[in-house]
Amino acid sequence: MKSYINKIRSPVKREGAAKYLRITLVSFAISVIFTRIFLQATGFPQLGGPNGHIAHVLFGGLMLFVSSLLPLIFSNRSVLVISSIISGVGVGLFIDEVGKFLTVNNDYFYPPAMPIIYAFFLLVVLIYIQVKRIILPDPRTELYRALDSLQEVLDYDLDNQELARLRDRLQKVSDQDYYPALSDLAKSLNAYLKAEAQVVPQHKGFIEKSIVKLAEIEERIFTRRILKIILIVGFSVFGIVSFFDLVTAFLAFLSPDYLFRLVSTLVSQGRIISDAAVSWFLVRLVLQGIVGLLLLLAAVFLARGFERRAVNFGYFGILVSLTTVNLLVFYFDQFKAIYGTIAQILLLLVVVTYRRRFFYS
Repeated sequence: MKSYINKIRSPVKREGAAKYLRITLVSFAISVIFTRIFLQATGFPQLGGPNGHIAHVLFGGLMLFVSSLLPLIFSNRSVLVISSIISGVGVGLFIDEVGKFLTVNNDYFYPPAMPIIYAFFLLVVLIYIQVKRIILPDPRTELYRALDSLQEVLDYDLDNQELARLRDRLQKVSDQDYYPALSDLAKSLNAYLKAEAQVVPQHKGFIEKSIVKLAEIEERIFTRRILKIILIVGFSVFGIVSFFDLVTAFLAFLSPDYLFRLVSTLVSQGRIISDAAVSWFLVRLVLQGIVGLLLLLAAVFLARGFERRAVNFGYFGILVSLTTVNLLVFYFDQFKAIYGTIAQILLLLVVVTYRRRFFYS
Protein backbone atom coordinates (compact mmCIF):
# COMPACT_ATOMS: atom_id res chain seq x y z
CA MET A 1 0.00 0.00 0.00
CA LYS A 2 1.40 3.40 -1.00
CA SER A 3 1.98 6.01 1.65
CA TYR A 4 1.30 9.64 0.86
CA ILE A 5 3.04 12.65 2.32
CA ASN A 6 2.04 16.29 2.30
CA LYS A 7 3.91 18.75 0.12
CA ILE A 8 6.05 21.32 1.89
CA ARG A 9 5.45 24.88 0.71
CA SER A 10 7.28 26.91 3.34
CA PRO A 11 9.86 29.31 1.85
CA VAL A 12 13.59 28.85 2.42
CA LYS A 13 15.94 31.81 2.72
CA ARG A 14 18.53 31.70 -0.03
CA GLU A 15 22.18 31.18 0.81
CA GLY A 16 23.85 34.61 0.59
CA ALA A 17 20.52 36.47 0.57
CA ALA A 18 21.92 39.22 2.82
CA LYS A 19 24.86 39.73 0.45
CA TYR A 20 22.62 40.15 -2.58
CA LEU A 21 20.34 42.54 -0.70
CA ARG A 22 23.37 44.54 0.46
CA ILE A 23 24.52 44.90 -3.16
CA THR A 24 21.02 46.09 -4.10
CA LEU A 25 21.06 48.65 -1.27
CA VAL A 26 24.43 50.09 -2.29
CA SER A 27 23.43 50.19 -5.97
CA PHE A 28 20.16 51.89 -5.03
CA ALA A 29 21.88 54.59 -2.97
CA ILE A 30 24.58 55.26 -5.58
CA SER A 31 21.95 55.41 -8.33
CA VAL A 32 19.87 58.10 -6.60
CA ILE A 33 22.90 60.15 -5.51
CA PHE A 34 24.62 60.01 -8.91
CA THR A 35 21.38 60.80 -10.77
CA ARG A 36 20.65 63.89 -8.65
CA ILE A 37 24.25 65.15 -8.84
CA PHE A 38 24.40 64.56 -12.61
CA LEU A 39 21.10 66.35 -13.24
CA GLN A 40 22.08 69.33 -11.10
CA ALA A 41 25.54 69.56 -12.70
CA THR A 42 24.14 69.45 -16.25
CA GLY A 43 21.18 71.76 -15.69
CA PHE A 44 18.50 69.05 -15.79
CA PRO A 45 18.72 68.15 -19.50
CA GLN A 46 15.80 66.48 -21.27
CA LEU A 47 16.17 63.50 -23.57
CA GLY A 48 13.71 63.67 -26.46
CA GLY A 49 12.28 66.03 -29.05
CA PRO A 50 10.42 69.31 -28.57
CA ASN A 51 7.15 67.50 -27.91
CA GLY A 52 8.44 64.59 -25.88
CA HIS A 53 10.61 63.69 -22.92
CA ILE A 54 12.09 60.29 -22.14
CA ALA A 55 12.20 60.28 -18.34
CA HIS A 56 14.77 58.17 -16.52
CA VAL A 57 11.92 56.41 -14.71
CA LEU A 58 11.48 54.44 -17.97
CA PHE A 59 15.07 53.23 -17.83
CA GLY A 60 14.53 52.32 -14.19
CA GLY A 61 11.46 50.26 -15.01
CA LEU A 62 13.28 48.53 -17.88
CA MET A 63 16.21 47.64 -15.60
CA LEU A 64 13.84 46.27 -12.96
CA PHE A 65 12.24 44.06 -15.62
CA VAL A 66 15.63 42.82 -16.84
CA SER A 67 16.77 42.10 -13.28
CA SER A 68 13.65 40.01 -12.69
CA LEU A 69 14.13 38.05 -15.92
CA LEU A 70 17.77 37.07 -15.37
CA PRO A 71 17.27 34.71 -12.37
CA LEU A 72 14.22 33.23 -14.11
CA ILE A 73 16.29 32.30 -17.16
CA PHE A 74 19.72 31.45 -15.72
CA SER A 75 20.65 29.24 -12.75
CA ASN A 76 24.20 30.45 -12.16
CA ARG A 77 24.99 32.14 -8.86
CA SER A 78 26.84 34.95 -10.62
CA VAL A 79 23.56 35.98 -12.25
CA LEU A 80 22.19 36.85 -8.80
CA VAL A 81 24.99 39.39 -8.29
CA ILE A 82 24.31 40.96 -11.69
CA SER A 83 20.57 40.98 -10.98
CA SER A 84 21.17 42.64 -7.58
CA ILE A 85 23.18 45.45 -9.17
CA ILE A 86 20.70 46.05 -11.99
CA SER A 87 17.69 45.99 -9.65
CA GLY A 88 19.35 48.47 -7.27
CA VAL A 89 20.16 50.91 -10.07
CA GLY A 90 16.70 50.38 -11.56
CA VAL A 91 14.77 51.10 -8.38
CA GLY A 92 16.96 54.17 -7.81
CA LEU A 93 16.14 55.58 -11.25
CA PHE A 94 12.48 54.68 -10.76
CA ILE A 95 11.86 56.17 -7.34
CA ASP A 96 13.94 59.28 -8.04
CA GLU A 97 11.01 60.60 -10.07
CA VAL A 98 8.37 59.86 -7.44
CA GLY A 99 7.58 63.59 -7.13
CA LYS A 100 6.26 63.67 -10.69
CA PHE A 101 3.72 60.96 -9.94
CA LEU A 102 2.43 62.55 -6.74
CA THR A 103 1.60 65.92 -8.25
CA VAL A 104 -0.80 67.13 -10.92
CA ASN A 105 1.87 69.31 -12.56
CA ASN A 106 4.57 66.57 -12.53
CA ASP A 107 6.73 68.47 -10.02
CA TYR A 108 10.12 66.72 -9.77
CA PHE A 109 11.01 68.99 -6.82
CA TYR A 110 7.86 68.24 -4.81
CA PRO A 111 9.06 68.65 -1.15
CA PRO A 112 7.78 65.27 0.16
CA ALA A 113 9.56 63.42 -2.67
CA MET A 114 12.99 63.22 -1.01
CA PRO A 115 11.57 62.08 2.37
CA ILE A 116 9.64 59.35 0.53
CA ILE A 117 12.80 58.20 -1.26
CA TYR A 118 14.72 58.23 2.02
CA ALA A 119 11.93 56.40 3.88
CA PHE A 120 11.86 53.74 1.16
CA PHE A 121 15.62 53.32 1.52
CA LEU A 122 15.25 52.93 5.30
CA LEU A 123 12.55 50.31 4.71
CA VAL A 124 14.94 48.29 2.54
CA VAL A 125 17.62 48.67 5.23
CA LEU A 126 15.14 47.28 7.77
CA ILE A 127 14.45 44.31 5.48
CA TYR A 128 18.19 43.77 5.12
CA ILE A 129 18.65 43.73 8.90
CA GLN A 130 15.90 41.13 9.23
CA VAL A 131 17.34 38.98 6.43
CA LYS A 132 20.83 39.21 7.94
CA ARG A 133 19.65 37.79 11.27
CA ILE A 134 21.13 34.38 11.94
CA ILE A 135 18.40 31.82 12.58
CA LEU A 136 19.21 28.21 13.39
CA PRO A 137 18.25 26.36 10.18
CA ASP A 138 16.33 23.10 10.07
CA PRO A 139 17.60 20.05 8.11
CA ARG A 140 15.51 20.94 5.05
CA THR A 141 16.97 24.45 4.93
CA GLU A 142 20.50 23.12 5.41
CA LEU A 143 20.05 20.68 2.54
CA TYR A 144 18.58 23.40 0.32
CA ARG A 145 21.69 25.50 0.89
CA ALA A 146 23.98 22.52 0.42
CA LEU A 147 22.39 21.76 -2.94
CA ASP A 148 22.80 25.41 -3.89
CA SER A 149 26.50 25.23 -2.95
CA LEU A 150 26.96 22.19 -5.18
CA GLN A 151 26.97 24.62 -8.11
CA GLU A 152 30.61 25.21 -7.20
CA VAL A 153 31.28 21.53 -7.96
CA LEU A 154 29.61 21.82 -11.37
CA ASP A 155 31.62 24.95 -12.21
CA TYR A 156 34.94 23.47 -10.92
CA ASP A 157 35.16 26.41 -8.55
CA LEU A 158 35.18 24.62 -5.18
CA ASP A 159 38.11 25.45 -2.90
CA ASN A 160 39.11 23.75 0.34
CA GLN A 161 37.26 26.21 2.58
CA GLU A 162 34.04 25.90 0.59
CA LEU A 163 34.35 22.12 0.57
CA ALA A 164 34.79 22.05 4.35
CA ARG A 165 31.70 24.24 4.87
CA LEU A 166 29.67 22.14 2.45
CA ARG A 167 30.63 18.84 4.08
CA ASP A 168 29.97 20.25 7.55
CA ARG A 169 26.49 21.32 6.43
CA LEU A 170 25.76 17.88 4.97
CA GLN A 171 27.09 16.22 8.12
CA LYS A 172 24.61 18.16 10.26
CA VAL A 173 21.74 16.91 8.10
CA SER A 174 22.96 13.31 8.09
CA ASP A 175 23.41 13.29 11.89
CA GLN A 176 19.74 14.07 12.57
CA ASP A 177 17.16 11.28 12.53
CA TYR A 178 13.91 13.28 12.37
CA TYR A 179 13.99 13.27 8.55
CA PRO A 180 15.49 9.89 7.53
CA ALA A 181 15.16 10.54 3.79
CA LEU A 182 17.05 13.84 4.05
CA SER A 183 19.68 12.14 6.20
CA ASP A 184 20.24 9.42 3.59
CA LEU A 185 20.53 11.98 0.78
CA ALA A 186 23.02 14.04 2.79
CA LYS A 187 25.13 10.93 3.50
CA SER A 188 25.23 10.06 -0.20
CA LEU A 189 26.26 13.58 -1.19
CA ASN A 190 28.90 13.70 1.53
CA ALA A 191 30.31 10.36 0.41
CA TYR A 192 30.52 11.64 -3.17
CA LEU A 193 32.31 14.82 -2.07
CA LYS A 194 34.76 12.79 0.00
CA ALA A 195 35.61 10.49 -2.91
CA GLU A 196 35.14 12.56 -6.05
CA ALA A 197 35.14 16.30 -5.33
CA GLN A 198 37.87 18.20 -7.14
CA VAL A 199 39.05 21.29 -5.33
CA VAL A 200 40.83 24.26 -6.82
CA PRO A 201 43.46 26.38 -5.08
CA GLN A 202 41.92 29.21 -3.10
CA HIS A 203 42.42 32.31 -5.20
CA LYS A 204 41.47 35.73 -3.92
CA GLY A 205 40.30 38.15 -6.58
CA PHE A 206 40.97 41.87 -6.71
CA ILE A 207 38.02 42.73 -4.45
CA GLU A 208 38.95 40.15 -1.80
CA LYS A 209 42.60 41.27 -1.83
CA SER A 210 41.53 44.91 -1.56
CA ILE A 211 39.31 44.15 1.44
CA VAL A 212 42.16 42.34 3.21
CA LYS A 213 44.55 45.20 2.41
CA LEU A 214 42.10 47.81 3.69
CA ALA A 215 41.61 45.81 6.90
CA GLU A 216 45.38 45.77 7.42
CA ILE A 217 45.59 49.52 6.81
CA GLU A 218 42.73 50.08 9.25
CA GLU A 219 44.49 48.08 11.97
CA ARG A 220 47.80 49.86 11.38
CA ILE A 221 46.73 53.48 10.90
CA PHE A 222 43.42 53.80 12.75
CA THR A 223 44.56 52.93 16.25
CA ARG A 224 42.34 53.27 19.29
CA ARG A 225 43.72 56.75 19.98
CA ILE A 226 43.15 57.95 16.41
CA LEU A 227 39.60 56.58 16.28
CA LYS A 228 38.88 58.16 19.65
CA ILE A 229 40.01 61.57 18.36
CA ILE A 230 37.89 61.15 15.21
CA LEU A 231 34.84 60.32 17.33
CA ILE A 232 35.35 63.25 19.71
CA VAL A 233 35.73 65.67 16.79
CA GLY A 234 32.80 64.13 14.89
CA PHE A 235 30.47 64.12 17.90
CA SER A 236 31.47 67.70 18.74
CA VAL A 237 30.98 69.10 15.23
CA PHE A 238 27.61 67.42 14.68
CA GLY A 239 26.58 68.20 18.24
CA ILE A 240 27.36 71.92 18.05
CA VAL A 241 25.69 72.35 14.65
CA SER A 242 22.58 70.48 15.78
CA PHE A 243 22.44 72.15 19.20
CA PHE A 244 22.27 75.57 17.53
CA ASP A 245 19.03 74.37 15.94
CA LEU A 246 17.59 73.86 19.43
CA VAL A 247 18.66 77.39 20.38
CA THR A 248 16.99 78.68 17.20
CA ALA A 249 13.78 76.86 18.10
CA PHE A 250 13.71 78.35 21.61
CA LEU A 251 14.31 81.84 20.23
CA ALA A 252 11.44 81.30 17.80
CA PHE A 253 9.15 80.21 20.64
CA LEU A 254 10.13 83.14 22.87
CA SER A 255 10.29 85.93 20.29
CA PRO A 256 7.48 86.48 17.75
CA ASP A 257 9.72 88.93 15.86
CA TYR A 258 12.48 86.34 15.53
CA LEU A 259 9.93 83.72 14.41
CA PHE A 260 8.57 86.12 11.77
CA ARG A 261 12.07 86.85 10.40
CA LEU A 262 12.91 83.12 10.38
CA VAL A 263 9.70 82.14 8.57
CA SER A 264 10.07 85.01 6.07
CA THR A 265 13.57 83.84 5.20
CA LEU A 266 12.43 80.23 4.77
CA VAL A 267 9.47 81.24 2.61
CA SER A 268 11.70 83.36 0.36
CA GLN A 269 14.01 80.35 -0.03
CA GLY A 270 11.05 78.13 -0.96
CA ARG A 271 11.62 75.83 2.01
CA ILE A 272 8.20 76.51 3.57
CA ILE A 273 5.10 76.35 1.37
CA SER A 274 2.28 75.97 3.93
CA ASP A 275 1.27 76.91 7.48
CA ALA A 276 1.75 73.33 8.66
CA ALA A 277 5.32 73.38 7.35
CA VAL A 278 6.19 76.05 9.94
CA SER A 279 5.23 73.71 12.79
CA TRP A 280 7.11 70.81 11.23
CA PHE A 281 10.18 72.99 10.77
CA LEU A 282 10.16 73.86 14.47
CA VAL A 283 9.73 70.16 15.30
CA ARG A 284 12.76 69.46 13.14
CA LEU A 285 14.81 72.08 15.01
CA VAL A 286 13.85 70.62 18.40
CA LEU A 287 14.66 67.05 17.34
CA GLN A 288 17.97 68.10 15.83
CA GLY A 289 18.76 69.98 19.02
CA ILE A 290 18.08 66.89 21.15
CA VAL A 291 20.34 64.83 18.89
CA GLY A 292 22.98 67.54 19.16
CA LEU A 293 22.77 67.41 22.96
CA LEU A 294 23.25 63.62 22.90
CA LEU A 295 26.29 63.93 20.64
CA LEU A 296 27.82 66.69 22.77
CA LEU A 297 27.39 64.50 25.86
CA ALA A 298 29.01 61.63 23.94
CA ALA A 299 32.00 63.84 23.10
CA VAL A 300 32.37 64.93 26.74
CA PHE A 301 32.08 61.36 28.06
CA LEU A 302 34.61 60.09 25.53
CA ALA A 303 37.08 62.87 26.36
CA ARG A 304 36.78 62.02 30.07
CA GLY A 305 37.32 58.29 29.53
CA PHE A 306 33.75 56.96 29.84
CA GLU A 307 34.04 55.15 26.54
CA ARG A 308 31.13 52.73 26.67
CA ARG A 309 28.68 55.39 27.81
CA ALA A 310 30.00 57.80 25.18
CA VAL A 311 29.75 55.30 22.34
CA ASN A 312 26.23 54.30 23.39
CA PHE A 313 25.09 57.95 23.50
CA GLY A 314 26.69 58.66 20.13
CA TYR A 315 25.31 55.49 18.55
CA PHE A 316 21.78 56.23 19.73
CA GLY A 317 21.98 59.89 18.70
CA ILE A 318 23.15 59.12 15.17
CA LEU A 319 20.53 56.39 14.75
CA VAL A 320 17.75 58.77 15.83
CA SER A 321 19.05 61.36 13.41
CA LEU A 322 19.30 58.92 10.49
CA THR A 323 15.95 57.21 11.04
CA THR A 324 13.74 60.07 12.27
CA VAL A 325 15.17 63.57 12.05
CA ASN A 326 16.50 63.22 8.51
CA LEU A 327 13.00 62.59 7.17
CA LEU A 328 12.17 66.18 8.11
CA VAL A 329 15.58 67.46 7.02
CA PHE A 330 15.06 66.00 3.55
CA TYR A 331 11.64 67.65 3.35
CA PHE A 332 13.03 71.14 3.93
CA ASP A 333 16.55 70.87 2.49
CA GLN A 334 15.81 68.38 -0.31
CA PHE A 335 18.90 66.86 -1.95
CA LYS A 336 21.32 69.10 -0.04
CA ALA A 337 20.59 66.95 3.01
CA ILE A 338 22.32 63.98 1.36
CA TYR A 339 25.77 65.33 2.20
CA GLY A 340 25.03 65.55 5.91
CA THR A 341 23.43 62.11 5.79
CA ILE A 342 26.54 60.59 4.19
CA ALA A 343 28.71 62.24 6.86
CA GLN A 344 26.46 60.80 9.60
CA ILE A 345 26.67 57.32 8.06
CA LEU A 346 30.47 57.56 7.97
CA LEU A 347 30.51 58.64 11.63
CA LEU A 348 28.19 55.74 12.47
CA LEU A 349 30.61 53.34 10.73
CA VAL A 350 33.44 54.70 12.89
CA VAL A 351 31.30 54.13 16.01
CA VAL A 352 30.49 50.56 14.92
CA THR A 353 34.16 49.89 14.14
CA TYR A 354 35.19 51.23 17.56
CA ARG A 355 32.66 48.99 19.31
CA ARG A 356 33.67 45.94 17.27
CA ARG A 357 37.42 46.33 17.72
CA PHE A 358 37.66 47.48 21.33
CA PHE A 359 34.50 46.32 23.10
CA TYR A 360 33.51 43.03 21.48
CA SER A 361 36.75 41.70 19.98
